Amino acid sequence: MIQVKEAVIVEGRADKAKLAAVLEGTMVETGGFQIFKDWEKMELIRLLAARRGVIVLTDSDGAGFLIRSRLSQCLPPEQVKHAYIPDIPGKERRKSRPSKEGKLGVEGMTPALLENCLRRAGATIEDGDSPGGAAGSPLTKGDLYAFGLSGGEDSAGKRRALQKSLGLPERLSANGLLQALNALYSREETLELLKDFSKGDHL
Repeated sequence: MIQVKEAVIVEGRADKAKLAAVLEGTMVETGGFQIFKDWEKMELIRLLAARRGVIVLTDSDGAGFLIRSRLSQCLPPEQVKHAYIPDIPGKERRKSRPSKEGKLGVEGMTPALLENCLRRAGATIEDGDSPGGAAGSPLTKGDLYAFGLSGGEDSAGKRRALQKSLGLPERLSANGLLQALNALYSREETLELLKDFSKGDHL
């Protein structure tokens, strides 16, 4: 198990689950082609790229390269590293049939091979806690509710004020804010930010 500074961008849930056996750190799913119209997810990826850099790890088929190209177009090249898996014929166990191109995706790779791909891409391997996505319990919707950022009077307005103060997109939903905070800060850092913000009579 390695701890990586950069956020690793993968296509789907199964890829993220497989990668969790290899690394500790922030992982973000594009939802496949959803990334082409999910502005909120793209804003989160932009923030992560600016704060800590990202590593793009998609399947080696045409769809994976389209997603990789989309991310490359939207992010400054100096903030992006690219990890590539090899072309290996086969089918993942959970699928009833092979992919259109008959290649294994990220979820079909061995943990050792995935670690090697990340290292070859120039992943920054860290020791101990890293900023954002650090080990420990993440922030929850209950925490947002306790600070009046979800499920209360003018919660949306309070979220916009907080997001503006943190340099986050002001139109994030409660779920989007939660994902951004958990990706960018540790739970302890976020709670301190929320306490400081509430003292300023914004919440």
